[in-house]
Amino acid sequence: MPKEILSTIKSPQDIKKLDDSELKQLCREIRRKIIDTVSVNGGHLSPNLGVVELTVMLHYVFDCPKDSIVWDVGHQCYTHKILTGRYDSINTIRTKGGLSGFPKRGESEYDAFDVGHSSTSISAAYGIAQAKQHLGDNSHTIAVIGDGSLTGGLAYEGLNNAGRFKKNFIVILNDNKMSISKNVGAMAKYLTSIRVKPSYLRVKNRVENVLSKIPLVGSPTKSLLRRSKSRVKNIIYKDTLFDQLGYRYYGPVDGHDIDSLRKALNAAKSATTPVLLHVITTKGKGYQYAESDSASFHGIGQFDIDTGEPISSKTDFSSVFGEGLCNIAQSDNRVCAVTAAMRTGTGLLEFSRKFKDRFYDVGIAEEHAVTFSCGMASKGMIPVFAVYSTFLQRGYDQLLHDAAMQKLHMVVAVDRAGIVGEDGETHQGVFDVSMLNSIPNTTIFSPCYFDEMKQSLNTAIYGCDNLVAIRYPRGSEILRPEGLEESSMNYDIYGDRDAKKLLITYGRLFSNAVKAYEKLKALGEPICILKLCRIKPIDKKAIEFAKGFEKVHFFEEGILAGGIGETFDYELTKIGFTGLYKVTAIEDRFVPHSSVADALKENNLDSDSMCEIMKND
Repeated sequence: MPKEILSTIKSPQDIKKLDDSELKQLCREIRRKIIDTVSVNGGHLSPNLGVVELTVMLHYVFDCPKDSIVWDVGHQCYTHKILTGRYDSINTIRTKGGLSGFPKRGESEYDAFDVGHSSTSISAAYGIAQAKQHLGDNSHTIAVIGDGSLTGGLAYEGLNNAGRFKKNFIVILNDNKMSISKNVGAMAKYLTSIRVKPSYLRVKNRVENVLSKIPLVGSPTKSLLRRSKSRVKNIIYKDTLFDQLGYRYYGPVDGHDIDSLRKALNAAKSATTPVLLHVITTKGKGYQYAESDSASFHGIGQFDIDTGEPISSKTDFSSVFGEGLCNIAQSDNRVCAVTAAMRTGTGLLEFSRKFKDRFYDVGIAEEHAVTFSCGMASKGMIPVFAVYSTFLQRGYDQLLHDAAMQKLHMVVAVDRAGIVGEDGETHQGVFDVSMLNSIPNTTIFSPCYFDEMKQSLNTAIYGCDNLVAIRYPRGSEILRPEGLEESSMNYDIYGDRDAKKLLITYGRLFSNAVKAYEKLKALGEPICILKLCRIKPIDKKAIEFAKGFEKVHFFEEGILAGGIGETFDYELTKIGFTGLYKVTAIEDRFVPHSSVADALKENNLDSDSMCEIMKND
């Protein structure tokens, strides 16, 4: 049994001492460590298993942190963290107070840029490279971007600008044919053509080698051909899109072969122009369940390593949404579904199979998804765009300018609304309400239960004629009290109507409010709960009802500024309310990674905090 290597790696310098057999052993040990860790903590498994060799060889060839590596999205950074002095704490990843599941500049000098959303790496890396140049720093800057991220428009903006840079700038295209779901669009087809026809690259290199050896004429001829736009150039060189943008294209390279990666990375390192290195990897490499179903293992909770089965598999809001949309689409061919590379995550897998001609995966392009939906809506279709709250942030201008301003009827199904937990700051869905609340001609529903969510979806499609958002949390239903009679899609009342104190909330926080109600009732402190479902516009009758209480507390799982709590306060004041009014929401801050329960408690949104706040006022 060979001696373990992984525990001896304290920094990237230690990797450089290893021979090829030791490097391969190191990669096997890293894979085992990642699988063990994610099975307990949850996290992004498939993306991390796919870049083990690439990450090891990046640190083998380059000199980090002087050389900067910018990871796109950053959900594939576990190997990078392990190799940069964080092996001993990797078991804490995605836990409260532990390592983040994404690169964080405040966590390590090896993390060049904070990330979490797609398609940002090239722009960020180009900015870093330009800053280095101004400071006289000749070190390398490397952007590692997946082929899925190349479906996002920001990636092309970065590629376009960075192609003018002179040297020490490298873009590594990690091509695994996937984002979260299978890649779509013209770029995916184009990359396939490069993958299956690499022979022209060998021809190009041979032609250059021959020309270089011809005295007097060779180098000038080679140079002339590169600069020309002639048919001769196209025949000899067959430039890729990346060549046309100013990059020297290398590849495709086997992303799991140590020797090939070493040669390719050294060639890129010595180039005097920007380089695009095309690396082919297998998402989920080394773990059979992740290789065969990389989408399910892209981001996963706890699972059994031996069987690949998740520890918990409760019905969740995403699947109920998908089922509800299928039922509506069955009898209405105007209804269609749009997703931004999140077919499985947003519960649209069944819809994509049943209604192929009405299912549109536009890639990681949320802005395009909104405007595309608006175009469809303008011709009478009813598009439903399913998107995670954190990614909807990218579409604000399109929601405002293309949807609401034109009074077009489209539905946005806002998945993962509220605190999502372990993915942390970049993924918390706590900004969508304040964002959407600022847009005129917009209706927002925030259901608490599955049946309420289905009713909201039906109302959004058939009871509204404007921009409508339905926001619902990650996971399943929580507590549903006996005796709750949901009589309205706008609001419901629960508890003691004769009490002096009123607790107002919406979404899943209602379950916490019910727990607080039961605790206060046992203490002889009755309260009433106003449960909102339609949170924009707020029903005027709900505001009138609240006016009858002496003390009103609003609890909101979102940012305080611009939220519904502030709006309710304004509306209540307008009709003459003079009692006590307080809002408990997330203050002007980002919410770090931890469990959902811990994050709610930290922000005074758990049932115990509600109970204390209501009791003491």
